[in-house]
Amino acid sequence: MWYQRVQSHLLGQRHSLGHWTEDMRDDALEPAELYNNEFKVVDVGGGTGFTTLGIVKHVDNDNVTLLDQSPHQIEKARQKEALKGVSIMEGDAEDLPFSTDTFDRYVSAGSIEYWPDPQRGIKEAYRVVKPGGLACLIGPVHPTFWLSRFFADMWMLFPSEEEYIEWFTKAGFEDVKLKRIGPKWYRGVRRHGLIMGCSVTGVKRASGDSPLQLGPKAEDVEEPVNLLAFLFRFAIGTICASYYVLVPIYMWIKDQVVPKGQPI
Repeated sequence: MWYQRVQSHLLGQRHSLGHWTEDMRDDALEPAELYNNEFKVVDVGGGTGFTTLGIVKHVDNDNVTLLDQSPHQIEKARQKEALKGVSIMEGDAEDLPFSTDTFDRYVSAGSIEYWPDPQRGIKEAYRVVKPGGLACLIGPVHPTFWLSRFFADMWMLFPSEEEYIEWFTKAGFEDVKLKRIGPKWYRGVRRHGLIMGCSVTGVKRASGDSPLQLGPKAEDVEEPVNLLAFLFRFAIGTICASYYVLVPIYMWIKDQVVPKGQPI
């Protein structure tokens, strides 16, 4: 986890270049059905508040909570004038500091790839949502192109679409739906992989905790940092991250070169 936190801090807003634009954010939030400005909404793993900025377009700031595990990201969020009035706090996505049946909407974007146990995080999403409420999780999708798949597996968690649906269903959500998202210049091509590849939603029908039973959360014990191991993993991570910076540039060039209507 220390490696992921350091890399997230150094590389900034969730590797957003070309993969997580304002248009994509708004498109991905549409299934969250933020149609009531009085909804209580939590943005889990909200980082610097990029997704939260999309939420407060629809919901009053006073009803929105941003939670993230990184104090550095949180501080950047607090500096944004558009997020004044939003409750911004530090916390763990897999052990949320909220009572059961608290929020009308749960949103998490670009965070699941850093969770040690995604099923536990989605179970927590179910717990804190009110009956009739909805959870919306936005994240990457595992690529099919061999080179993209290699770098994805070396870097961080890229779940398959089937895994997202399975996690939501096991947690107890009903009406589980998946919407594919991506930059316009990808023209629907997904084999190279997207940092933000889908928006998954589910509805909580009954009050209370998730019916899924899991053991106690593993204690988060900080291990001593081995400098050589850190430098090696950071170098590998940087190479993988760089590849996913180049992918959208490559796809943008193809979009400009290949005539419209033809596959790229």
